[in-house]
Amino acid sequence: RYTLTIEEASKYFRIGENKLRRLAEENKNANWLIMNGNRIQIKRKQFEKIIDTLDAI
Repeated sequence: RYTLTIEEASKYFRIGENKLRRLAEENKNANWLIMNGNRIQIKRKQFEKIIDTLDAI
């Protein structure tokens, strides 16, 4: 899938839902984020690239 909901991304990336929501709120203009109405969608491949560059979340 191209995009994941917060719940799906939490399971896929093994990151807590609250942490993902906080990251989305802090990075509202990030290229890995899409707002579908009031639903947050995460672009999987772009978020994977971000995760690859991090040592800790």
